[in-house]
Amino acid sequence: MSEAEAQPTPARPSDAPAASEDAASPPRTPARPAAHVETRPVLVAAEGVHKSFRHEGNDLHVLKGIDLQIAAGEILCIVGASGAGKSTLLHVLGTLDIPSRGRVVVGGTDLSRMSGRQLAAFRNKTIGFVFQFHHLLPEFTALENVMMPGLIQGLARGQIAPRAHKILEQVGLSHRLTHRPGELSGGEQQRVALARALVLEPKLLLADEPTGNLDSGTSKAIHDLFFELNGRLGTTIVIVTHSPSLAEKMPRVVSMKDGRVDEDIRR
Repeated sequence: MSEAEAQPTPARPSDAPAASEDAASPPRTPARPAAHVETRPVLVAAEGVHKSFRHEGNDLHVLKGIDLQIAAGEILCIVGASGAGKSTLLHVLGTLDIPSRGRVVVGGTDLSRMSGRQLAAFRNKTIGFVFQFHHLLPEFTALENVMMPGLIQGLARGQIAPRAHKILEQVGLSHRLTHRPGELSGGEQQRVALARALVLEPKLLLADEPTGNLDSGTSKAIHDLFFELNGRLGTTIVIVTHSPSLAEKMPRVVSMKDGRVDEDIRR
């Protein structure tokens, strides 16, 4: 508000025309474009998150007071030099690790109040993970690997098999259902891992260097697939990456340095 607007307006005779306040006020700074205003509900909130590890008798402080909000349906990446705390933050957001101080809230649930068993159940139902190494079970087919999270959750094969089939179709692998990981290319293996992460329709997908072991052409195809699935399914996606080409495409880039958020850029 301008200084002229902040002052009370003096009383004027009823027959005198009021002076234009706009004419007396200094020019206003244009408002930021509405595109930068996040109106979607918050799905993930990190509040004052610290994480330390005990190493050779000393405390190693990896995260140093992270405050971060991620909206439902958002796609973003986290970048930074090695050792900045990117993967540790991703693990804390995904309940694979717990903060030393602070808290993480996902979907309105305060994860700091959960037991280990409750966290495991919450994680299996709400969060999907994709890592640099696909971690597929070599003795099972692509379809069986994608079914695995549902089977672990106690779903019958008849319930989970159609869902696994559908998501494999969505990632372009309908012709590879019965192939084992050793019979698939690196890009196909990562597509299976992505399908496995999405088969239970999680609200949140966390990916840690998902294309770090792939060639540039295959990496681009996987990157495009993330955007396609975000648009089609509305899944909230957070990707830790060292890839400049992926970061350039992202509508939001969170840059970390020395365990803190250094920049948070929305485009």
